[in-house]
Amino acid sequence: MICIENARSTTGTKCRVEDISPVSGMCPLCIEECAVVCEVGKSAFRGREVLYPSNEYFGQSTAASNKDFLLDWSHFQILAELIGARGVEPSSDKAFFENADVTTEVATRSKKPIKLKVPVVIAGLGSTEVAKRNWEGLAKGAALSGIIETVGENVCGMDHESTYSQGKVTRSPDMESRIALFRELWDGKHGDIAVQTNVEDQRAGVDQYALSKLEVNIIERKWGQGAKAIGGEVRLKTLERALELKKRGYLVVPDPEDPAVQASFKVGGFKTFERHSRVGFPEHRGFVEDVEKLREQGAKYVFLKTGAYRPEVVAFTMKAASEAKIDLLTFDGAGGGTGMSPVPMMNEMSTPTVHLEAQVIMAAKILRKQGRFVPDICFAGGFTNESQMFKAMAMSNIGDGPLVKAVAMARAPITAVMKSQYFARLAESGKLPRSFSDQYSADPAQFFVKAAEVQSRFPEKKVGRDIPWGAVGLNTYLNDRIGEGLKQLMAGSRRFKLNLLGRDDIASLSDEAARVTGIETFDQMAERTIPSILENW
Repeated sequence: MICIENARSTTGTKCRVEDISPVSGMCPLCIEECAVVCEVGKSAFRGREVLYPSNEYFGQSTAASNKDFLLDWSHFQILAELIGARGVEPSSDKAFFENADVTTEVATRSKKPIKLKVPVVIAGLGSTEVAKRNWEGLAKGAALSGIIETVGENVCGMDHESTYSQGKVTRSPDMESRIALFRELWDGKHGDIAVQTNVEDQRAGVDQYALSKLEVNIIERKWGQGAKAIGGEVRLKTLERALELKKRGYLVVPDPEDPAVQASFKVGGFKTFERHSRVGFPEHRGFVEDVEKLREQGAKYVFLKTGAYRPEVVAFTMKAASEAKIDLLTFDGAGGGTGMSPVPMMNEMSTPTVHLEAQVIMAAKILRKQGRFVPDICFAGGFTNESQMFKAMAMSNIGDGPLVKAVAMARAPITAVMKSQYFARLAESGKLPRSFSDQYSADPAQFFVKAAEVQSRFPEKKVGRDIPWGAVGLNTYLNDRIGEGLKQLMAGSRRFKLNLLGRDDIASLSDEAARVTGIETFDQMAERTIPSILENW
């Protein structure tokens, strides 16, 4: 595997030659008169800035690992079926892919499970600028699509207009707006809006505010994410903003109150401050009691989002979630971020998604054998398409249907919204690429294939104004692409309901994949099945 430690697109760095050293990632011959900026060179100029994705794109981009983790969803193959069908009448007239049911439920052991039109949750999009800039499209698109949208961490704390009393938030216009935008198009039957809380949010009483003042149904506690394990981070572009957030109790680097720092910032020595969140230290009994208290305060559902920590932490998390009877537990595999995760951390830290799911399944089997509560599971970590979803859900079926009820995504929904909004702006200014407009037209009402359908659902609203093109694009991506693609895969395996997907519907393409997950390879499957059918004929 080639080392890429000294040249990354995420940090805007390159090497002078192509045949780089496989050990260091540096050019085999590093010369003095080289104008190419590599990772080492840029670090000499900009220091800690190079730990993060290129900051000139902050607020207008998302970032992820570009490391090959050697085992991912492409190392499994979905098996096609010919004989019989499950979940639909085995008839040529009935077993059509449009009859596959891609709806699912989460919080299935609660009094009222939450129905989803497609098995997707948008993971916590909090105080990062890219989430705020695209929130209307994300929220309305999620509501249109019938899924759960999660307001991420630090929104109240980062809201310039928030008001506090004795350290507790009493009003946050940004939080109010985010929830209202989702509910504007929400049918009240599919999906919902959730509010995620980290250490800073809990200190500020964000959960109580969301439950009592905003009548939110879902509170999600956050222990971490797969992209980083050091707390949430954002960039601050003004000294005034940095001073404001430090006064609110956040960790701001460098110290905006330091006169030398202020002087350097004013002359352009650096252009942004970093705002960091504190990490939590969950304790089993305290967490269980915290969940009980949330329910007493009115939370109808309590979710937990955690990162890709070491195996013993997976066991700890499953144990705590089991005793607390968490309604939905999201594990986030290594590699993906939405805002400002350190690039080395995204590449080199935490458990990759397939390995993490194998560990969660191991823990779930033990809990189930003991007769204990096993929470509904949601998985995040690089998901972008329906085949990955199919495999993740199928792999998790250890009896009575898949444990993984949905997958969580953030980067892909943001991309769908950003791309939609950008192309709509290009159309408005007459600057669409000729190749695109020639093929799909220059009118958003035409090149968004679901525009007319969305308009017919809401005749009192104007698509492109009241319902932004970003929302239409997200709805098209989730329902018309992922939903339809998932139906086709399910029909190909003759499984017409998601709760029928099983481990025998996928095969490992390598011995390593089989060893880690227990999913048979094609040759193992053939050795087990073919003789039993033919030898006793």
